Amino acid sequence: MISLHRITGPAKDNGVHLSDFHFDLPEDRIAQSPTENREDSRLLVLHRDTGRIEHRGFRDFKEYLRSGDTLVMNNSRVIPARLRARKIEGGGRVELLLLEENQTNDWWALLRPGKRLRNGSVLQVLDLEGNPSEMNATVLDKDPRARYRVRFSGVPEIRSLLPSIGEIPLPPYIRRPAGTSQALDLERYQTVFGIHEGSVAAPTAGLHFSNGSLEAIRALGVTTCSVTLHVGMGTFAPVKTENLAEHAMHEEQIHVDEETATTLQSARNSGSRIVAAGTTSLRTLESVARLNHGQLRAYRGRTDLFIHPPGQFHVVDILLTNFHLPGSTLLMLVSAFAAPHETRGRDLILNAYAEAIREGYRFFSYGDAMLIL
Repeated sequence: MISLHRITGPAKDNGVHLSDFHFDLPEDRIAQSPTENREDSRLLVLHRDTGRIEHRGFRDFKEYLRSGDTLVMNNSRVIPARLRARKIEGGGRVELLLLEENQTNDWWALLRPGKRLRNGSVLQVLDLEGNPSEMNATVLDKDPRARYRVRFSGVPEIRSLLPSIGEIPLPPYIRRPAGTSQALDLERYQTVFGIHEGSVAAPTAGLHFSNGSLEAIRALGVTTCSVTLHVGMGTFAPVKTENLAEHAMHEEQIHVDEETATTLQSARNSGSRIVAAGTTSLRTLESVARLNHGQLRAYRGRTDLFIHPPGQFHVVDILLTNFHLPGSTLLMLVSAFAAPHETRGRDLILNAYAEAIREGYRFFSYGDAMLIL
């Protein structure tokens, strides 16, 4: 586990607070569906040295790359992690969001509503039509972060059945009829390069790429490679402490294989640029580098790295990302990247967001993209 933000004793207040990262977003700027084609999204380009902004389309992304660059993507794939159930005692409805598998049929999950659930409570899992199935989920425990440990019975292995009983866990700001899992979301809330199942939210910067756009990027002499971060609560859990140094990230699983580590370390040694497609790719690379005194090595483990202003970066030179929620750890990360070692990145990012709102950009998971150079 990488634990880089935790401090013994009182957490130091560095003058950057949760309230600094709030902004007003009109509801009609929240994208409810993807563009017709993956590359149709818009692209706001922020030059962090000058603050200059360009308004382009994602098809223009390759114009900012050059031969010798290395583009790093998160190859994690979203699992149909949202289940519907009812209480055996009382019949009340409960929603389960599976977070992480401990072992076969043993998972950490979020339960909603969960206040009245106790250890030993039994839930009957419902199918996609809302009919009772033969599967039950028994509550085993609850941890301090409001995650419930549940054990499934009535099926040899629930993971293999998730595609037939589970729903793609779209964020709550994307509104869909309860109990439905639309075919469009099954396809478009996945990246074209996702191969390792384990995320409960998409690495959204990767949603803009098609196989054709990746081929065009490689044709420029850009190397592409992948890392894995299974998106969980660490990425999307809200910050609840005004002093950012007191926020503890949830751990998430990461993996960098030997081939990717060698490719990236060689690129760094030669002075070539490393471009991260998404905050999860960036966090994976920066986590591994911090473990190895700035060097990239193969690694499989967990990270709870929280990057916020004033932050430093050892690996990534360019960041492709989406537009993030107010007060989120992702907004804090991109603010740190906009001005490493300083706190002014927050103003750069929020000024860019304000212009994006004026220009009609679409925000959040199915929204437009932002390139920070």
